[in-house]
Amino acid sequence: MSDLVTVVGIGADGWAGLSAAARRELHAAEVLMGSARQLALIPEPTAERVAWPSPLLPALPALIASHRGRRVCVLASGDPMFHGIGTTLVRLLGAGRVRVLPHPSSVSLACARLGWAADRVDVVSLVTAPAEVLHARVHGGRRIIVLSADGRTPAQVAALLTARGYGGSPMAVLERLGGPEERVVSGTAAGWSLPAAHDLNVVAVECLADAGTVELPRVPGLPDDAYEHDGQLTKSEVRAVTLSRLAPVPGELLWDVGAGAGSIGVEWMRVHPDNRAVAVEARPDRAAAVARNAARLGVPGLSVVTGAAPAALDGLERPDAVFIGGGVTVPGVVEDCWAALRPGGRLVANAVTVESEAVLASWFGELGGDLVRLSVGRAAPVGGFTGWRPMMPVTIWTVVKPSPDPGPPGPPESPGSPAQSGEEGR
Repeated sequence: MSDLVTVVGIGADGWAGLSAAARRELHAAEVLMGSARQLALIPEPTAERVAWPSPLLPALPALIASHRGRRVCVLASGDPMFHGIGTTLVRLLGAGRVRVLPHPSSVSLACARLGWAADRVDVVSLVTAPAEVLHARVHGGRRIIVLSADGRTPAQVAALLTARGYGGSPMAVLERLGGPEERVVSGTAAGWSLPAAHDLNVVAVECLADAGTVELPRVPGLPDDAYEHDGQLTKSEVRAVTLSRLAPVPGELLWDVGAGAGSIGVEWMRVHPDNRAVAVEARPDRAAAVARNAARLGVPGLSVVTGAAPAALDGLERPDAVFIGGGVTVPGVVEDCWAALRPGGRLVANAVTVESEAVLASWFGELGGDLVRLSVGRAAPVGGFTGWRPMMPVTIWTVVKPSPDPGPPGPPESPGSPAQSGEEGR
């Protein structure tokens, strides 16, 4: 048990709000770690106190290792496994070396104060992320709880909502939840006048779109005018089909090669907050536009690599899916993307010219997959009438990389084994 690290969740009510089990752990600890604010909540006498260094994460492994063999207790705000240090310690040490005694999280307390169903709210942490991540979560009728980085976060949230066209959204800032100085400040995003709150706060928002505000859904195929672009943009209808072929799964990584405006990478990431993407774009001006589009549409974590493929692909993390929107005629691009793709991954390439279409036809002949030609017409004025204005047809090649051959099957099971005798599981 000397190698076990115990993590105790603590609220703004400090010692008084701790369970008997949590108090026993704190009394028994030889080393007590936490922020200066958290350590101040624990009365003397206690173990040796170690305040977190800044930055914490690079120093944490050595800090824990330096106290190995001693009874270590770590303080965490609220529920340590909800955006807390508990998850970091489990990742570092393994679940077998970490024991967690949770306290109600700030989200649970906020929902209790507001009468909100905790399973019906979206939770967004701005502790380490920019405010732009909210863009992907803002939809009329949705409730959001924002975990604030500090007292300036509520004003940033209010400004973002107002600029986005949700200025009428009711907001509540809940400070020092559970403590004797708990306070709730309410208002609307557009009318928010509190420049700074207490650093220990969460923001609750009921999203309400202003008249005329256009909702941006999470499904692929956003309007073309949602993007800043110079014409190098996978159009909405083609984008929706392309994303369906890429088949995004939560937590997967996409390479968007020849990104243009970055629309494929952006909408891949909007499907799920755990999705990641790398946009590779040769022109610096377009790469800068990709970053702006990603921030404005709620996925500022999209990684932008400025450089020409295939050289720009060197050193990138292996992808689960690859989209080649430009550069299929460049020697080495398709080869390197296919080589880097993980087994079971999807490669999708689009072509609009005869030359690039010929390249895709050749790869289709070699690797198989699926080859589709998509034609789209949009209604447009023809004099006083309406006619169809055709867009350039797009050829879409989709192929799935096979998993490695598992090898020949093993020897058959001997007669009477559980699987053959039907006794397995009894």
